[in-house]
Amino acid sequence: MQHALRPRIALRPAPAGPTGPGPRPRPRVRSLIDADALRVLHRAARVLLGDLPDLTDRLVAALQELEPAYRVAVESEPAATWQEVHRSLRHSVNSLLDPRGNRDAARRCSWKIGATRAEQGLPLDALLHAFRLGGSLVWQGLVEETSRSAPEDVRLLVHVAADVWNFVDEHCTLVADAYRQVERQLAWRRENRLRLLAAALLEGTSRIADLPEAAEALDLPEQGRYLVVAVSGGSPAEAAGARASVGRGARVHWHTGVEVDYGIVLLGDGQDETAIDGGPPTGARVGVGTAVPGLAAVGDARRLADTALRMCPGTGGTIRLTEHLPTALVISSPDLATALADRVFGPLRTLEPADAAVLLDTLATWLACDGSAQRAGERLYCHRNTVLNRLRRYEQLTGRCLSRPTDVVEITLALAARPTL
Repeated sequence: MQHALRPRIALRPAPAGPTGPGPRPRPRVRSLIDADALRVLHRAARVLLGDLPDLTDRLVAALQELEPAYRVAVESEPAATWQEVHRSLRHSVNSLLDPRGNRDAARRCSWKIGATRAEQGLPLDALLHAFRLGGSLVWQGLVEETSRSAPEDVRLLVHVAADVWNFVDEHCTLVADAYRQVERQLAWRRENRLRLLAAALLEGTSRIADLPEAAEALDLPEQGRYLVVAVSGGSPAEAAGARASVGRGARVHWHTGVEVDYGIVLLGDGQDETAIDGGPPTGARVGVGTAVPGLAAVGDARRLADTALRMCPGTGGTIRLTEHLPTALVISSPDLATALADRVFGPLRTLEPADAAVLLDTLATWLACDGSAQRAGERLYCHRNTVLNRLRRYEQLTGRCLSRPTDVVEITLALAARPTL
């Protein structure tokens, strides 16, 4: 950092004496001017330092009049704002008198002001405007004092004007650096806090006392109807497209996970799960849970969305849990689903895998066609009698009867669990 004032006369060596014949060198007129300019500057700066409270009042009044953002700060915390302005001006004027001795203290003061105002949310433009107003007021004070006490010396201040304004610009840069560093830290903290609050909601570990903070941070009402959408798989573009489709026309907060992204969706009046669109079929898998009341129940909604996601085929697509509740009941308990499948399909293990697959596909198609062998045959590209023969073979191998309602229920549930096992 350059000093507020550079003692130019000290940096220039005295002219050497004559070493031989020839004209004598001209006197260093510039050095004399610099020395006189510093003398005039120091004299005026000492007066400003003695009148510092009045100078502070003038700057605070200028901030109130010319900078709306600072006007709020002055009105809300008048004493603290006055002390901040007073310290900054004191370090600035002292730097005119002793640049080296006041360098570090002036830098620390400016850095602290930049950091503090960033934490308080004062706009950076307003802060820089305040520093430049302060520089203008100090320069104006120097000129006024010199004009009053020694008008013939005002012209000498021109030779130190660049140093004064270099000091102001340098500290504006310092303030901006401090402001932006703190701003980045605050943004990271806000983002991290937001992520922690959303994660706690989705995990169902939020405390009741944290719900108001979570609602404010996520910009979602604490009371309302919510569901969670789980998005996984596909290319980044396909996953982004699915998220965009879900968020179309709805208020959604997305929480990015390692393998699954979760959207906390606020449902509007009259909306239900059918209002959520996962977009056109792509490689992305989208699981839409069922609605729950309030943010406190978002953890339950996330578990329901996970259940729907498990039902999505590997090739992608959207599954709404409300449209697959029997399957959801089965896969929600993997152990029971495995036991049911073993009970219903266990005897088919004696067959070749291809034969067993044919029987199961026929059984599933027949149930999807409401027990119509004719329509099942059309879907399977075979005669209706072939369908009936395969169904009878299944009954013979398992001992089950497709005309018995309880057997049909168990077979239906076992088939629903089959893709997930």
